[in-house]
Amino acid sequence: MKCPYCSNQETKVLDKRETENDAVTRRRRQCLACEKRFTTYEHIEMVDLHVIKKEGKREQFDRQKLKNGVLKACEKRPIPSEKIDELVSQVEAELLEMDSTEITSAKLGEMVMKKLKKLDKVAYIRFASVYRDFADLTEFKEELDKMLGAKGEQKK
Repeated sequence: MKCPYCSNQETKVLDKRETENDAVTRRRRQCLACEKRFTTYEHIEMVDLHVIKKEGKREQFDRQKLKNGVLKACEKRPIPSEKIDELVSQVEAELLEMDSTEITSAKLGEMVMKKLKKLDKVAYIRFASVYRDFADLTEFKEELDKMLGAKGEQKK
């Protein structure tokens, strides 16, 4: 593994951890030259999964594109990057467990929203507003009312 600070090829692993579902391995490393520490993540690369867009176009599943969308929704929220990585890994693991090698962008978006709703309500609303392409404030308010209604029912 190449050090991101000094480009030295020799590093040592200080700590190794698996995520909950064993989809990602996190390794804490230290460069043997400059002695700086950094983290690497190892995950299964999904080569054959395709996302079917709304207009019917198919494109290769891109983990980074999914992560960027989640990061955008979580921007300026008190959510650790590890939680975001975990969410993306969970979605990716669910995709691997599917029988099909294709998923619609609608189903993928719903999977993400379900997890974001548990993680952070504001991030969920941000993601939903882009994903569902709310036409106006009424649709936005309806989604908020659904959330607030469900929350009110739980308190009873």
